[in-house]
Amino acid sequence: MNIHEYQAKGLLRGYGAPVSDGRVVLRAEEAKTAAGGLDGPLWVVKAQIHAGGRGKGSFKEADAGDKGGVRLAKSLGEAEAEAKAMLGRTLVTHQTGPVGKRVNCVYIEDGSGIERELYLALLVDRGSSRISFVCSTEGGMDIEQVAADTPEKILSFSVDPATGYQGFHGRRIAFMLGLSGKQVKQCVRLMGTLYKLFVDKDMEMLEINPLIVSDSGDLKCLDAKMGFDSNAVYRHPDIAELRDVTEEDPKELEASKFDLNYIALDGEIGCMVNGAGLAMATMDIIKLYGAEPANFLDVGGGATKEKVTEAFKIITSDPQVKGILVNIFGGIMRCDVIAEGVVAAVKEVGLQVPLVVRLEGTNVEEGKAILNNSDVDVIAADNLKDGAQKIVKAVRG
Repeated sequence: MNIHEYQAKGLLRGYGAPVSDGRVVLRAEEAKTAAGGLDGPLWVVKAQIHAGGRGKGSFKEADAGDKGGVRLAKSLGEAEAEAKAMLGRTLVTHQTGPVGKRVNCVYIEDGSGIERELYLALLVDRGSSRISFVCSTEGGMDIEQVAADTPEKILSFSVDPATGYQGFHGRRIAFMLGLSGKQVKQCVRLMGTLYKLFVDKDMEMLEINPLIVSDSGDLKCLDAKMGFDSNAVYRHPDIAELRDVTEEDPKELEASKFDLNYIALDGEIGCMVNGAGLAMATMDIIKLYGAEPANFLDVGGGATKEKVTEAFKIITSDPQVKGILVNIFGGIMRCDVIAEGVVAAVKEVGLQVPLVVRLEGTNVEEGKAILNNSDVDVIAADNLKDGAQKIVKAVRG
């Protein structure tokens, strides 16, 4: 689960991390009052969407201007004008894709004098099952580009959970970033604060880009992105309250209501599979035969007829889907339950695209009989390879 920058800044402020004072604005006419409550005389107006690259992004609407989603304002009137130019518009960045995201709120904060821009992140290292620090002197840039062009400018290391964060971790980061004097102490303290926040709130990722050295020589978190382990959010009601469902894909949101593991992709072949590993294999073989999957969808091992029906409805609601491949290997999941769900869904929403079904395992004969005796136009497949070839042929001709 991701949250907005202003929400992340609130969490950082609550833990004592240095951030600028700011106000969230939902309506343009509130911007002048919000900016007036800050020190000024320079303000920064930031579009709030769940995507990076806002400053380099562009709005679809011509009347929004071409200055991106992070803008400077030198007067209260300018702050109001910039907020008005962004609110209700669609911001496109390299992370949103061409569809973009609608800006429903902006964040106005005090401007900061910047001496240096640095990069800092904490994340879960899946390889070591530990929390890792990642830092670089190249703040304000895409870390992926830095890693590709100048990997020597990135320091990454994990923290032993047996000891947790220690002062030498912070000093190692400070020296890598070229900090000196009071900045070293600030860095050691800040890294400890961020590590504690990361652990306390069950985060998956915390990115500060840029972490700046201000013109007064102090460290400050100028931007913040946070992602949380969705499986642990139930332990943090305060974090759950920060969820903004308008930033989520409607199909993924609907899937979550039925405990379906669904992720929307950019392809044309919808997939319904049981088991994450089999779902990945299904996506791979679709690509092998020249097409692209439209989604990842794992209905799980104990899916009911109703869950399967909802899963099928979610797949067919995607206008990009030109064909559907159902690939079930029945263990705990019974093939007859899948068949019943598919038939029920087709009767409810109709079937406008080719449907290939591969069933194997528990109650496979019963499942095939249900499909064969129904009015559903199904292309039967003998195995995964056969299913992939048939759906790609049906879609691509």
